[in-house]
Amino acid sequence: MARLKIEGEMVRGRFLSRTSRFSVIAEVADGGEAHSCHLPNPGRLRELLVPGAELLLRPAGDRHRRKTKLDVFAAVADGETIVVDSRVANQILRGALSSGELPEFAGWKLERSEPARGRSRLDFLLAGERPCLLEAKCCTLVRDGIALFPDAPTERGRRHLQELAGAHREGYRAAIVFVVMRGDASALMPNDDTDPAFGAALREAVAGGVEAMALAARYRDGWIELSGKVAVDLSGLK
Repeated sequence: MARLKIEGEMVRGRFLSRTSRFSVIAEVADGGEAHSCHLPNPGRLRELLVPGAELLLRPAGDRHRRKTKLDVFAAVADGETIVVDSRVANQILRGALSSGELPEFAGWKLERSEPARGRSRLDFLLAGERPCLLEAKCCTLVRDGIALFPDAPTERGRRHLQELAGAHREGYRAAIVFVVMRGDASALMPNDDTDPAFGAALREAVAGGVEAMALAARYRDGWIELSGKVAVDLSGLK
């Protein structure tokens, strides 16, 4: 399946603390200094960002004029490198759509990224027998083999579902794709304990014709590869 090359050198570090929604303090392995790093993921990530957890940090590059020079790219847990940079879900899905490697979207071509829809911007507009709006979501939380999304309440995520449902009523094809950034999930469920409103919105959207699917992605040796489908179960945890 699709592969995405992650360019540039990674810096190893250790998680020390989270100072804000998008910022952490990490000890960089080379030299042992503590740095403030950008965290491109609004989720809680409590199972991954524990004191002492190994991190992969990615230099932001000179083009980014900001105080933090490192991005948190991934965390290591249970021997697996789990990508926490939520932008990567969009990137690898874009590559798979562009190369025609997703059979669910055979016959559809990527027309535009970030199409505006109501008060939102969704991830992709595809051209086919009818236009298709597609939203990608990054999932990192797995418990007992079940991937759970979201790991923090997400009003934005609920709004995206409402926009997808509205588009479907207007004749669009509409889909939400969860990219599970690890290989130990046999199914994905809405995380009703954390955000019951998202779970309700997802079930309502699917009942109205929005497609929900999940794909597993794993990081190895500088590459992220889509490794297969994950079943979507809307029944909820018992």
